[in-house]
Amino acid sequence: MLALSAQGILPKVDYAIFADTGWEPRAVYQHLDRLERDIATPAGIPILRVSAGNIRNDALDPDHRFASMPLYILNQDGRPGMTRRQCTGEYKIKPIKKAVRKLLGYPYRARIPKDIFVEQWVGISTDEFHRAKDSDVKYMRNRHPLIDMNWSRGDCVKYLTSLGLADTPKSSCLGCPFHGNAQWRHIRDTSPEEWTDVVAFDAAIRQGNARANATGNRLLGQAFLHRSRVPLDQAPIDHVTAAEWAALQPQLGEEQVDVAELEQGVSDGCSPWACRGGVEPVQDDFGLAS
Repeated sequence: MLALSAQGILPKVDYAIFADTGWEPRAVYQHLDRLERDIATPAGIPILRVSAGNIRNDALDPDHRFASMPLYILNQDGRPGMTRRQCTGEYKIKPIKKAVRKLLGYPYRARIPKDIFVEQWVGISTDEFHRAKDSDVKYMRNRHPLIDMNWSRGDCVKYLTSLGLADTPKSSCLGCPFHGNAQWRHIRDTSPEEWTDVVAFDAAIRQGNARANATGNRLLGQAFLHRSRVPLDQAPIDHVTAAEWAALQPQLGEEQVDVAELEQGVSDGCSPWACRGGVEPVQDDFGLAS
């Protein structure tokens, strides 16, 4: 959408906002720099980088209130579970709303008049039209230009390729539990340093986030980044076979998972209004049934 706006195919936007969780792949930050240098700046479109902190550091800091990640849980009785997904709201939506309020001249808690609002573009294509939603605040009105243009993911790829941006990476936290196996393999096979980082994080959150443990609210089970609920460096991320999938079923319980999605990771990626957060948690942050 930024490129379409910069080229005049879509109206020129006033700003582009990137909500930084502090734990994106190195390739995403490099791509953002490239977009700013080669596309946004020449077109006179400022890119605002906003942040609510570093999600990785916050999860491991016992003194920091942490917004829960959607971790896969293996309870003491062997039942599978999943913690709440609060990270999108805390690290994506909140900092964007804060920035928008500032741009409008009405910082947090100030009442915004009914006729003051921004039109916010959300990059959802026709493949995921069901994720197109209205904003939950009156001062932000969502619009979905790619759907208006009837563009699919394939159309977006063709357009990016024509601009020399065929290598555009997917934006999501390095340790996002919603990664498919293809994304986990990509990290492991192309960036050993980042793979070491996510494996270490996976081990560090086995008993839940540090703040909960420090306050005596220990997780009643074990937490994992991979949906197989085994340590990430042991998880079956290399082409899941039918036999391996069958072996995983006892741990997955009734969780509905598409095998092709697990293998290919076709829905990997994250944005405030297009996170793969459709998976409903079945327990709270401390492993209690809800």
